[in-house]
Amino acid sequence: MAYMYLPPDKEMSVITLLHGKNFNGAYWQRTAEFLHQQGYGVLIPDQVGFGKSSKPVNYQYSFAALAANTRALMSALEIDHSIITGHSMGGMLASRFALLYPDETSQLVLINPIGLENYLLYERYTDPGKVMENELNKTPDMIVSYQKKHYYDGKWNDEFASHAAFLQGWINGPDWPQLAQVSALTYDMIFTQPVIEEFDHFSMPVSMILGTRDRTAPGAANIRPGVERQLGRYDKLGDEVKARNGNINVIGLSGLGHLPHIEDFDRFTTAFSAALHQKTSP
Repeated sequence: MAYMYLPPDKEMSVITLLHGKNFNGAYWQRTAEFLHQQGYGVLIPDQVGFGKSSKPVNYQYSFAALAANTRALMSALEIDHSIITGHSMGGMLASRFALLYPDETSQLVLINPIGLENYLLYERYTDPGKVMENELNKTPDMIVSYQKKHYYDGKWNDEFASHAAFLQGWINGPDWPQLAQVSALTYDMIFTQPVIEEFDHFSMPVSMILGTRDRTAPGAANIRPGVERQLGRYDKLGDEVKARNGNINVIGLSGLGHLPHIEDFDRFTTAFSAALHQKTSP
């Protein structure tokens, strides 16, 4: 399990940053530098199956397992508790971590997390073998097209391109069949291991930062016949989460999409700083 760690100044908290499905820890660099300048410690793991960590195909990928791995890493670094922060799929992992390890979670911050809907209530289940076939059919240009359309509102620049480059490299590399299989297995846990039904069980302060232009909804192409719900409406999901747990602090960022910390760093850090100063427990 690869990781990066910047120790805190004395008495300052450690913030653990958990990456999303189509990313790895490297996209937290600017955020980590910002936090470390303020004295926070920053822990950035690459989860097993992602980034520079091992990518076994014979492994039971689950949010519980990844949370346990992260807890073991914290223990090895003598980090007793942390502000657990997760983006996208990392938001599902952060939520599971907080539910499993409440004593080690001083605060929970979710940034455009997926899993704010229980997907299989609205979608048909797709076997990982079929998902793997779809992954193997991807091309480097498809990575750019998807991210440009779904993440950045049609815009593209060198910074956005840098966060797509590693996925393009995987597709072009000789071990893409193995990586595609791992990708399919980690998609499966997104569909089959929901966390949203347990959002009323959080025992620590929770904030959620939402770029409200976001429409990310894994598996939305496999919507069940007769389902009228529009999935991935982040302009509405914040209110739905508040209805489940009124103690969750929801910060909406209008005009921003799935990656607010990449798309508009200044607006994101203003919201993130406000979330970090939420100290009131539910």
